[in-house]
Amino acid sequence: MPEKCYEVLLTKSAEQDLEALYDYIAEFDSEANADHVLDELMEVVSNLTAYPERGSYPKELSAVGIQEYRQTFFKTYRVIYRITGQAVYIVLIADGRRDMQSLLVRRLLGA
Repeated sequence: MPEKCYEVLLTKSAEQDLEALYDYIAEFDSEANADHVLDELMEVVSNLTAYPERGSYPKELSAVGIQEYRQTFFKTYRVIYRITGQAVYIVLIADGRRDMQSLLVRRLLGA
């Protein structure tokens, strides 16, 4: 058991990301695959209760000197989060094949 146990919280926008991903996969692939991807992403999220510091820094943010966010993955899907005290805030869940630079700037920097 890890020494620290973090509380993992999804922001409203991250919840909306999950819903949108699910709907997209269900519509263009199948509900079974949408269920599978959602289950796997929730497993990745729940694993952040232990050692969230292991996540890497998103290269798009590191390139502009921002290192307060980290990321973890399931296949091409990226889970971007911020650690604050004993809490991990999931701020973005997206398909990494998207234009992540502009998505991150809009979501995290409010631009």
